[in-house]
Amino acid sequence: MQKGNIVGIISDSHDDREMIHKAVATFNDAGCSLVIHAGDFVAPFTIREFEKLNSKFIGVFGNNDGEIKGLTAQFSKIGSLHKPPYEFGYNGKRFLVMHEPDYLDKNKDRDDLDVIIYGHLHEIDIRPGKPMIINPGESCSWLTGRPTVVLLDLLSMGTELIDLR
Repeated sequence: MQKGNIVGIISDSHDDREMIHKAVATFNDAGCSLVIHAGDFVAPFTIREFEKLNSKFIGVFGNNDGEIKGLTAQFSKIGSLHKPPYEFGYNGKRFLVMHEPDYLDKNKDRDDLDVIIYGHLHEIDIRPGKPMIINPGESCSWLTGRPTVVLLDLLSMGTELIDLR
């Protein structure tokens, strides 16, 4: 993976500061130029760990993110949070990010998207293709016991699943 073209992908951090700390260290060590969070931060205090990122940051709200104003205010220090689904371009690629997979079936065959990212299910789902579909699993490990994140190389469109334990 070539630094500067790597996107870190995380979801379902659910206030687990230890795993967020490990995820941020992983993203920084990999040289991520962007980190995308697919929702369920839960509380605004998690910004303390995310502030240590050496990259741009974009996230969407999840179903457990009740304190929208507080999260928006805190995360505006490092990037932006959006109501899902959120579509944007980065380094020549088109992304669609959501928390719940409600918009997945409707968008999985779109030619104008390169990557669809979702969370919510706490289950790893990496499907190559155009668009590539990625659920990085849960970074908190509350349900599966396996805290994971994904690194995406925008040049090769290859992925690396990282276990944070």
